[in-house]
Amino acid sequence: MYAAERDDPGGVTAARLTALLTAFAPGDERLGASELARRTGLPKSSVHRLLGHLVTHGLLERDGGAVRLGLKLFEIGQLAVRGPGLVDAARPYLADLREATRNTVHLAVLEGTEVVYLDIVRGPDAPALPSRIGGRFPAHATAVGKAILAHSPGSQLEAVISAGLPRVGPRTLTAPGLLRRQLTRVCEEGVAYDREESGAGVVCVASPVLDGSGRARAAVSISGWSNRMRAERVAPAVRTTALTLSRTLP
Repeated sequence: MYAAERDDPGGVTAARLTALLTAFAPGDERLGASELARRTGLPKSSVHRLLGHLVTHGLLERDGGAVRLGLKLFEIGQLAVRGPGLVDAARPYLADLREATRNTVHLAVLEGTEVVYLDIVRGPDAPALPSRIGGRFPAHATAVGKAILAHSPGSQLEAVISAGLPRVGPRTLTAPGLLRRQLTRVCEEGVAYDREESGAGVVCVASPVLDGSGRARAAVSISGWSNRMRAERVAPAVRTTALTLSRTLP
């Protein structure tokens, strides 16, 4: 037994279980023990043993000689959504915004230095975006991330800057000073923009969903082609949707 296992066997087991569950990537319907061992670096014997526990508790399901993520994870994920009823409350407004603009609408929250997409209503005229429900993206490179950061405690912005500002799209803000200045404007106007910062040819407009103290609980956005969607023209609709949702939530 390794020294770490003797000192903290529960922590090591939890870390290994987490590694197995997070080894699944978008598009992975099923994975075998050999592939999971390769992705996690765990011994194949340990993988077999831990998979048995995860299957027993419904976190994974057997699929022939492989396993897939279990419905129990979906149930837990639904409970993890921040704010009671946030997604359900927002969905009608997101649908209306999508119908009015025919572009893709997002609802996202901030988790550490990244945004997590809680809901996405895709538009017929919008580009094929890499975003997905439950997916993550660097906050500094998205309109939703900037909308939330502009209305969050300064410590959250400092954490994002300290983690680095990697380039994601052709025009990603990678200089802390530029990001700070843009967030000041976002705070004043209530609208944030992503102009090919998250991907080439894509523009996005976002506005924060605020609580009673003025802090952002989430953000709503519209994404479309940069040569088709005029950001300033759709900004009032995004702002109105976010303000209405802010008043709706307890």
